[in-house]
Amino acid sequence: MTDLAVSAHTPAYAAVDLTTCDREPIHVPGAIQPHGVLLALSTDLERVEMASANARTKLGTAPARVVGARLEDVLGAEAAAVVRQAGAAPAASTVELVLDGDADGPGLTGVVDAVVHRSGDRLVVEIERSGRADGSLPAYRAVRGAMRRLAATGTVAELVAGIADEVASMTGFDRVMVYRFDPEWNGEVVAEHRRPDLNPFLGLHYPATDIPAQARRLYTVNWIRMIPDLSYVPVPIVPVLDPATGAALDLSHSTLRSVSPIHVEYLGNMGVTASMSVSLVVDGELWGLIACHHYSGPHLLSLDVRTAAEFLGQASSQLVAERERADDREDVRRAEALLAELMARTSAAGSGALDSLVADDALVELMGAGGVALCFDGVITSLGDVPPEPALRRIATLLRGPDSQPGSSAHLAELDPDLADVADVAAGALVLGSAPDRWLCWVRPELPTVVDWGGDPTNKQIARSEGPEVRLSPRKSFEKWQQEVRGYSDRWAAWHPEHAVALASHLASLLYASSREQVDMAEALQRSVIPLAAPDLAGLEVAARYQPASTFQLGGDWWDAFLLPGGRMAFVVGDVAGHGVAAATTMIQLRAAVRAHLFADASPAAALDRTDRFMDGLFEQVIATALVGTVEPATGRMVLAAAGHPPPLLVHDGVSRELEVATRPVLGLGVQRAEQSEMVLAPGDTLLVYTDGLVERRGVHLGTSLAQLVELAGSGPGEDGAGAWIDGMLHAVPGARDDDTTVLALRIDPAS
Repeated sequence: MTDLAVSAHTPAYAAVDLTTCDREPIHVPGAIQPHGVLLALSTDLERVEMASANARTKLGTAPARVVGARLEDVLGAEAAAVVRQAGAAPAASTVELVLDGDADGPGLTGVVDAVVHRSGDRLVVEIERSGRADGSLPAYRAVRGAMRRLAATGTVAELVAGIADEVASMTGFDRVMVYRFDPEWNGEVVAEHRRPDLNPFLGLHYPATDIPAQARRLYTVNWIRMIPDLSYVPVPIVPVLDPATGAALDLSHSTLRSVSPIHVEYLGNMGVTASMSVSLVVDGELWGLIACHHYSGPHLLSLDVRTAAEFLGQASSQLVAERERADDREDVRRAEALLAELMARTSAAGSGALDSLVADDALVELMGAGGVALCFDGVITSLGDVPPEPALRRIATLLRGPDSQPGSSAHLAELDPDLADVADVAAGALVLGSAPDRWLCWVRPELPTVVDWGGDPTNKQIARSEGPEVRLSPRKSFEKWQQEVRGYSDRWAAWHPEHAVALASHLASLLYASSREQVDMAEALQRSVIPLAAPDLAGLEVAARYQPASTFQLGGDWWDAFLLPGGRMAFVVGDVAGHGVAAATTMIQLRAAVRAHLFADASPAAALDRTDRFMDGLFEQVIATALVGTVEPATGRMVLAAAGHPPPLLVHDGVSRELEVATRPVLGLGVQRAEQSEMVLAPGDTLLVYTDGLVERRGVHLGTSLAQLVELAGSGPGEDGAGAWIDGMLHAVPGARDDDTTVLALRIDPAS
């Protein structure tokens, strides 16, 4: 055993340091605290196989005689029978034993308390002096009163504050804290009862490494742990290794287990002389701890009082779970009320719904954010504290989910290290968007802006009193936590994305209603300016059709035909790029402009140039194509000019072909160099002018579509006339159209 005893506190394993404490096997220390005695029995419960080295003083027997001795010889027949009966139970038991011995001696005599539990194949018996001699049973009555008071609390904050007060009253510790874990196992002191002269720890945070994973596991299986005297001298177990297994005895369920020397150092640097921890476990997972500290010497609680505190912790765990669910429901209720008010105000704003939304402080409050940004059609408006636009757009790109699903993060720098530069306002974000240029983004600042150890003048005094030799302390733990969580924001609740979706759905309905009104108005205007039929002119047959896209998209197609002086007819087919209300209203203005120029006796080429100048001074980033012509039926003379428009078809002598027409760049570029073509049509010749919606199909080569159109055009209109002929042209290229389609046909009377 000598070569294993490298640490007084933990003789079963080698000494650890700050780099290895997260792997320290604290459940097998090979030693106990000296306020009790431990026995580990054989599988038949007849003999003692292992014992703590303090058996001489505690039981009046040298350990060499205890190990291997019959249980009756160590405890007496009556006590041995009680232990064996408790050992038959499936769970740990607390029993009273009556031990014989010198009442005036240092050992355990008379009525004692014993905890009996299993460790592998061993039955472990831990014996302590009884605390019932002074009538301590009222501790249970204190628990009942405490539970009545705790049950009357309304929120988690009220509950944990009550827990700290009740445990302090029951146990007499100088400081009692309730310590809560976050999802990464960092901790926060959320409630505190302290002696008035002690500095406060309330609100401070500590890194997960302060309570490593193996310690958290023990807190889950063993709800209470006490160190009555931090300066205790550990008592080794004899032998240190179990003869049957060759391993140290597992003390996970032990009440006397010797604790890690690293933990003892940490508490000692805080000035703690005694401590106790009680677990708070919710849904099978460690939620937090009730941490008790004493500063005025040893503080040993009887097993009876500790059991009462453990029961209070177990009952409080149930209350915590209930209060958290109630708090969540209340948070959701408040958010729903806020959301309803926000929706009502945006609905009342009508067409100004988006402006109203981004001016409403409730939009930030709804998500508990520091700021919010709205991007609509690429334009960003914001409220509260938000990062610069490039960072906002990057965040939206990273978090905008598929199918308009919300995305969130509490650590944006993990997604893009460059975003660490904006963590002071946007360490975390929640984004909801329907398109790359349409999204909502709420941002939250990093956590260290919320709490600060140095902000408390009392804690500054502690900082000054700690010398450089102090490597473990609350201040240094807090500083480590600050470093580790740099760039993290508070986490988003599960209901935050749900409320974001509800708000987005409401906005979508408002925008749809508003846009539907605009579309209805634009459609009415469009119908009012596009002729239902072409004018009559002797010697000329004119037919035209307008067909909207197969999917609803208000477009910019138009056609026009009207009489000019001298027995001529002017005709126009045009297409404004884009869709929606803007394209339709632009189309109306261009149609009027072209018509006005032609009425002023401008040639087709001049009309296009003048319309181009008109667009250059009135519109931004708008382009259009058009084909403008005039025809004189009596002579067949036709003049044509095009601006980026698809070439028309000419049917001559029963043969269809594409007609080359002088063209200029599209309208809207400010280029003034239109040219025009002149020709003479023979009787029976037919000209077909159309927009690109007639021939463009997704996945179909344009050359293929044009060939299909020429083939279907055939020999031109038949006996049914030009109207029936162009009805067939609308179906020349199979497949769904993604754009509006306009077709215009002019035929010289064959009899002229």
